[in-house]
Formats: sequence, C-alpha cells, structure tokens
Amino acid sequence: MPAVSLIRRTGLAVFIAAFGTLAFAQAQAQQVKPATASGYEPQSGQEGKDVVWVPTPQVLVDKMLDMAKVTPNDFVMDLGSGDGRTVITAAKRGARALGVEYNPDMVELSRRNALKEGVSGKASFVKADLFETDFSKASVITMFLLPDINIKLRPKILGLKPGTRIVSNSFTMGDWDADERATISTADGCTTSWCTALLWIVPARVAGTHKLPKGEVALKQEFQMLTGTLTTDGNTYALEGRVRGEDVSIKAGGREYRGKMNGQRLELR
Repeated sequence: MPAVSLIRRTGLAVFIAAFGTLAFAQAQAQQVKPATASGYEPQSGQEGKDVVWVPTPQVLVDKMLDMAKVTPNDFVMDLGSGDGRTVITAAKRGARALGVEYNPDMVELSRRNALKEGVSGKASFVKADLFETDFSKASVITMFLLPDINIKLRPKILGLKPGTRIVSNSFTMGDWDADERATISTADGCTTSWCTALLWIVPARVAGTHKLPKGEVALKQEFQMLTGTLTTDGNTYALEGRVRGEDVSIKAGGREYRGKMNGQRLELR
C-alpha cells in the first residue's frame, strides 16, 4: 500500500475511533445524576470543558504511577483530575500531588475524597484551565485526555525540565512515540476499554555540534531520537541514538557511547 494512502487511512481510522468514543460518552452524559444531600455524584461520560469525563480504572492508575516510578520526592500533577483518584493514589505513595480540573463540583468532590482517605495534606486540587496552568514544578504529569488535547499541550510539555515523566491513559502524543507502553489484561483486573498506559521521558535538547576530547558529534534530534555523525581519529561515522531525560546513548562505527547532557555540554564515554 502506498505510504500516502496508508497515512490517510490511518488518520481516518483514528478520527472515526475518537469521534465514536466521544459520541458514546456524550450520549452517556445525558444520564448524569444531580447533586444529592450527600454530595455531588459524577457520572461516567459527563461533559467537561475539553473532554468528557471517564474515570481511569484504579488498576491502571497504579500501573501509570508504577511506570513513572513515583516516590515521596515527586510532585505529581494530574491534568483533568476528575474525582481525584490519581492524585489521591500518588499522595498515598508519599508524593505531593495536585489535580487540575475545570469542573468546580469535581474539585470539591476530590477534596472530600482526599480528606476521607487521609491524604489532604499531600493531595490538593484547583479549578483551572489546562492551557493556562504552569507545569514547570512537576516531576510527573499524568493525564487522560484526547489526542488533539495532548498535541496542543505537547510544546509546553517538551519545554519542561529534562527527565520529567509524562504518563497518559491510552491516548498518544502524535508522532512523539512513547518510551514505554503497557497494557493490563482483563485477567489482571482491567475490564474497561481504557487499559493502556504510555510513558514519555522529556528529553534534553541535544541537537547541534559538540566538541569532544576524541572528536566531534553532530546531532539532529526528533523528540528522543537522534541521528547525525561522529568524527574521531580522522574518520566520520553515521550515528543513531536516543535521549532519555539527560541521558544520551549513541551507536557509531560499531561502538556504543553513553553519556549525559550537562547543561549545554555533551559528555560521552
């Protein structure tokens, strides 16, 4: 199949799938329960500002935080935090966590849930627009947003500190391939359509020419993937490589080199 035809068919399939998911969720939104004396009761599929709300299965929440290697040293931000389950789960692991949610009823529900779970000291929630929120202090960002929202947020995410971990429920970042992907089976406890976690590590910016003790490296960068040349001992070799946070690995001339981006300086060994 010609590449252009394949791209067109793939793009159409993604659009149809996303439209079908949204239409189904919007139909469910008509079944939203009103607030009761015991508090606000959200319904899966209810409409939000940018996406409909569908809760992430708890087993996948756990997997997403496992993949991000969340520790008490982390500051986790959940974009579109819904009922607060991801923030609360991160707080139970000792991390400071913040949920960003546009629906004020969801924000209040999340605060009550955090208090009930005994983590209100570490779990907090704000009513805010994702596109107007500062992510720069986060070491981990979690999300369950549609692909077009992810794409709009992508430049902001790529500008974060190298090594920041990004985890998404099911939806991609377009042509920025995930560093890791994991799907939880029905047998392992995920019984909905949303059982895949995708992890990205924000890469350092390494493109350019770098002088090294043994030669010179010229790098071109496409997200975390590298191409270019290594010149050493009078020879020039084509290279390919990868960036994971500040860690850099390249292969050239039958050898593998590993190192780190230290500020603006590339160090390889």
